[in-house]
Amino acid sequence: MSIDYKNKGLTLLKKGQSGIIHAVFSRFGLILLMLVAQVLILFSIFQWFQAMIPHIFGGTVILTSVIVVYLLNNRINPTAKITWLIVILILPVFGVLLFLYTQSDLGHRVLKEWANKMVSDTRTGIRQDERVMERLAEENGGAAALAHYMGRSGCHPVYDKTAVTYFPLGEEKFEEMLKQLEAAQHFIFMEYFIVSEGIMWGRVLEILARKAAAGVDVRVMYDGTCEFALLPHDYPKRLRKLGIKCKIFAPASPFVSTHYNYRDHRKILVIDGQTAFNGGVNLSDEYINQKMKFGHWKDTAVMIKGEAVKSFTLMFLQMWGMDGGKVEFDTFLAYPTLEVRDAKGYVIPYGDRPLDEDQVGERVYMDMLNRALKYVHIMTPYLILDGEMETALKFAAERGVEVAVLLPGIPDKRIPYALAKTHYASLLESGVKIFEYTPGFVHAKVFVSDDREAVVGTINLDYRSLYHHFECATYMYGTDCIPQIEADFQATLAKCRQVTKETVRHEKWTMKLLGSLMKVAAPLL
Repeated sequence: MSIDYKNKGLTLLKKGQSGIIHAVFSRFGLILLMLVAQVLILFSIFQWFQAMIPHIFGGTVILTSVIVVYLLNNRINPTAKITWLIVILILPVFGVLLFLYTQSDLGHRVLKEWANKMVSDTRTGIRQDERVMERLAEENGGAAALAHYMGRSGCHPVYDKTAVTYFPLGEEKFEEMLKQLEAAQHFIFMEYFIVSEGIMWGRVLEILARKAAAGVDVRVMYDGTCEFALLPHDYPKRLRKLGIKCKIFAPASPFVSTHYNYRDHRKILVIDGQTAFNGGVNLSDEYINQKMKFGHWKDTAVMIKGEAVKSFTLMFLQMWGMDGGKVEFDTFLAYPTLEVRDAKGYVIPYGDRPLDEDQVGERVYMDMLNRALKYVHIMTPYLILDGEMETALKFAAERGVEVAVLLPGIPDKRIPYALAKTHYASLLESGVKIFEYTPGFVHAKVFVSDDREAVVGTINLDYRSLYHHFECATYMYGTDCIPQIEADFQATLAKCRQVTKETVRHEKWTMKLLGSLMKVAAPLL
């Protein structure tokens, strides 16, 4: 299939109805003004308290001391603890109030309750085939132990008889996605962080509308941040007129709330319970290089066929039910999966959520680093590390493992780019190799190790992905596509410049200063 990029498919927005101009003159513009007003009011209250410090100094000292003791005994990430301690000690009243506010669960307490209920209700929704686990243990005890951990953290069984296809570019994923959507007969589930009108979404939407009209159960879910500049607030209604069920995760609200910190960063497409897609590719034209925002956009994805698709069906339905609505788990999990008998290796689709104390995404990455014997090759758009992850990267390199991290050469955001560079000197000192993709921006989230293990998904090496977002990924052991993933890494590496101690020394002082200043607040960004 050759994609006709001149065919823009179906469009629901007229010219001028999307983008920042629409945001300003829409419901979101009003919401933004209300949020700004609330922030100003809160800041004024904080300032008022600040002015009273000389009169309540003793109380401030006691309150600050209590919070510091609480912080030191809290399960918060150690790097985040240091950040909070600095904020509280520099701004005693403001810092304490801000900390209490962020810990209050204001605005997402209901979400947390529903998330926990969804996970609890479906913990045994898919049974682990113990024979598969036993075979994995015979092949590699370390991988089996990791599989045991992922199963314990949620309903994430390990599967065999599952074929995985790797796509080294968003364009290739897009082409195959259109084919698979055309073949849908029963249901289509789509969950994406970004949906933006253009060629990519237009072509997809045209198929979704046809399939919905033919009786296929079509459901679309996207993150509420799309309301900031990409889609109007009534876009779900427009989709429903086409027969497409639609939900927004954590839509824009006129009230200041901690729920803005927790975003649905996942990218999941499930078709008929037989095919699933996962990876870094969103539904927007820059991901297929039809919009050149930051040079060439390098992204990756995988397509899964076989028994492991069930896990992505379950993950989608869990998020679909976060608003308390009825979810037909039994109905959709009962759909037969393809049994790919000749497929090699093992597959574990897994998710991570910010509303518990289990950082699954980070621990999977760290486990791969700790067990690697030859190499760990990484592609990530961001490098904002906590102490544990930085230590794991350095320790692997110090053990003689080739640890290579491939990052963007053209950044999409200045602050994350500057923060990434603050880690360069320390990583290089331990032997970690760092490369920057000269043609443009790397959005891929890939770990590949020792020609036997790999992860492709949505999880970046930054605080937001590891601690604040709903994420998902596909872990693979011994699958046929792993040599292709490593080959893609090497092909991408050939287009990169290597970072050295010399290049770090000659980095612009403005970039160094920005990174140093923002590093204090990195866990809170």
